[in-house]
Amino acid sequence: MRLEARMNTPERHLTPFVALEVSTALSGAGNGVTVVAFPWLVLELTGSASAAAAIGAVTLAPLLFTSLISGTLVDILGRRRVSVGSDLLSFLSVAAIPILSSLVGLSFSLLAVLAVIGATFDPAGLTARESMLPEAARAADLQLERANGIHEATWGIAYIVGPGVGGILIALVGARNAFWATAVFFILSALLMFAVRVPGAGRPLEHGRLLDFWPATREGLVFLWREPVLRSTAVMTALLVGFWLPVEGVLLPVYFQARHQPGGLGAVLASISAGAVIGALVYAAAGARMRRRTVLNAALLGMATAVVGMAFLPPLPALLAFGFVSGLMYGPINPIKNVALQQRTPDRLRGRVLGLSTSIAFVAGPAGYLLVGPLIDRVGLRESFLILAGGLLAVAVGSFAVTAFKGLDEIPDETIRAGR
Repeated sequence: MRLEARMNTPERHLTPFVALEVSTALSGAGNGVTVVAFPWLVLELTGSASAAAAIGAVTLAPLLFTSLISGTLVDILGRRRVSVGSDLLSFLSVAAIPILSSLVGLSFSLLAVLAVIGATFDPAGLTARESMLPEAARAADLQLERANGIHEATWGIAYIVGPGVGGILIALVGARNAFWATAVFFILSALLMFAVRVPGAGRPLEHGRLLDFWPATREGLVFLWREPVLRSTAVMTALLVGFWLPVEGVLLPVYFQARHQPGGLGAVLASISAGAVIGALVYAAAGARMRRRTVLNAALLGMATAVVGMAFLPPLPALLAFGFVSGLMYGPINPIKNVALQQRTPDRLRGRVLGLSTSIAFVAGPAGYLLVGPLIDRVGLRESFLILAGGLLAVAVGSFAVTAFKGLDEIPDETIRAGR
């Protein structure tokens, strides 16, 4: 009887899930270093907050294009190929910074070109990894809620390591040489993806003709827009990212750069990520027993309130505390959004719908950069911080009125299994 029970129990394979998460952590850490080092380097070269913000803004046009098609690329070329290719492009763009600095020197225009190269296919890489998550979770015998909580915690850990390493490296070796660490993270991330052997990770069995590329993209967009829960979570994410990313990528670097405290910047960003890790892990452990709409509303309100506290630019210990709370409350938001998408999207559309949903956030971030630089120059740092914090608070309060979020709790918990 014992032998028969073993034979009837599905074998558990942890390697694909672990490799996927370690690769995600390395890629995220590389981006975390870049979040600190890029604006710092631009501020060193130009001394202008608008120039630092513009580095994010110049990626807007290519991101708008590639993020819209990233999911279709994943469905046509294969999830592993797109993930590896994205990391390799990021590796080349960041390794070029210290090399070109030694050979010909750096300029704002050159940094802008390298930023575009590195960021253009970030949406495709992110989409490819998240498209493999349900199958990797099924191989590891994990519920989707737990797998997504772990996945978001992994990103949070990456953003503890990345900005922390970035701030320390800037202090020790300078912003230019800090990009060598980023290059190492990206190349290791690409290599690890070859260990993610799950159904659907390689080349798709059925290929659409090139002429079907745009109709396929449109099909994903129509599905996303007609599904009320997915549409509402996508819009909410766009607003959240649009108001928050300039805080992390422009306002905080400007504040600490003026005080010559790169370590302080790394510490605040790390405290935010530490809170996000804990929040995501708590949701991974207990999320299946909670009402998702209630958790989402509470998380948005708690995060926004903490960011309002940060906006007054209190002393460093208070900034660290507010940053930690904002991250803690943010922790469950992405897992809730991702579970909803994975439950409601057919497998054949997963890459496209996930890519389009992600693309909205990738476009919203640079759009926020485009606005915040001139805003700082016109009204000042503290006032700009308060304006963005007020925007986050408005999003949080408005979420209570979104009736589509009731659908987050409509699917019975017993159906939430990876790949089912």
